[in-house]
Amino acid sequence: MQHLDYLSNDGTATRMNQRRNTSPFECVALLLQGGGALGAYQGGVYQALAEADLHPDWVAGISIGAINAAIVAGNPPEKRVARLREFWEEITSMPGWDWLSNSLLHVVETDGIRDTLNQISAGFALAAGAANMFVPRFVSPWLQPSGSLAATSYYDTAPLKATLERLVDFDRLNNGEMRLSAGAVNVRTGNFEYFDTLSKRLGPEHIMASGALPPGFPAIEIAGEYYWDGGLVSNTPVQWALEQGLRQDMLAFEVDLWSARGPFPRSMAEVTVRQKEILYSSRTRDNTDQFKKLQCVRHRIAKVLIILPEEAMSSEDVQHLARLADEKVYNLVHLIYRSKNYEGQSKDYEFSRRSMDDHWQAGYRDTKLTLGHPEIFERPQDHDGVQVFDFGA
Repeated sequence: MQHLDYLSNDGTATRMNQRRNTSPFECVALLLQGGGALGAYQGGVYQALAEADLHPDWVAGISIGAINAAIVAGNPPEKRVARLREFWEEITSMPGWDWLSNSLLHVVETDGIRDTLNQISAGFALAAGAANMFVPRFVSPWLQPSGSLAATSYYDTAPLKATLERLVDFDRLNNGEMRLSAGAVNVRTGNFEYFDTLSKRLGPEHIMASGALPPGFPAIEIAGEYYWDGGLVSNTPVQWALEQGLRQDMLAFEVDLWSARGPFPRSMAEVTVRQKEILYSSRTRDNTDQFKKLQCVRHRIAKVLIILPEEAMSSEDVQHLARLADEKVYNLVHLIYRSKNYEGQSKDYEFSRRSMDDHWQAGYRDTKLTLGHPEIFERPQDHDGVQVFDFGA
């Protein structure tokens, strides 16, 4: 482990612990989008990265992405995959239903049958919650005292707090070995905010705040303010990581659970699915394209500054430009879950074990395929210093 001082975007030095990674980049980042039950895909992604000895220096997440990120950051490398798997197996535990549905699918399996079984599983989640994550309130929020958190949500997320406290070592999470960022929205101001271990100590409440999606889940109080799911503003941490992170050469794995691209819907049910996909994909590709343009400008400013006469460097305008100059390079690797035909609008709250296994295996396969392309580890050589990869497109 080495200790390095980095210069952040505001010009202040920040000390953080930096593991010696084996890539030619200063930082390996794992950026995890929100998507509820689809988040098992990210577990498969991490398993493949761990098997390749690619352990991130920085994990950033929104909603379920923040939960997965906390489990990764809050455990030693040799336990991370097992802890992720434990979490996903616990919240998808319905032994009786699993046996019945698997028995039926063993006899005959079609997209129609899978769709029907998935809808039934989603109905169970709506009615009974997900084990060790959330449970329905016994008294309707409409009958709760006005002003109480119980009056503003249908489910109680206290089980999630206990699960996080059991599966995440928050002392390790905050010790600087790995940076963690979790995005949430201030309910009162509407402002997007990131809880980041570079600037504060994080606890279970910060992770829960990132996933407090209304009206299902209650807002989480932190230091007198209340927070909702960061996905209400942006469901992906990509823009934060690229524009607000420390200036470092970066290999970033962007793990998205919603694909912005998809076929034109043929029914009202498909309209709902497509609407969710477009909304929660949060313009990931557009953010990447905009960053690529910005980084091109930063690179060119750096080149111009080199050839300026020394007397020009004292100019206030030149000094301002110098703060923008940047010669860092970035490889951005997209890993995007692409839904099956039988997955409908309830796919983000369909917590069956079979679907969880399917999502996990999809993440694992996609990542193994991607890691088989050696070019993702090669530093960019062009003028803007940014390469974008998506082998599933």
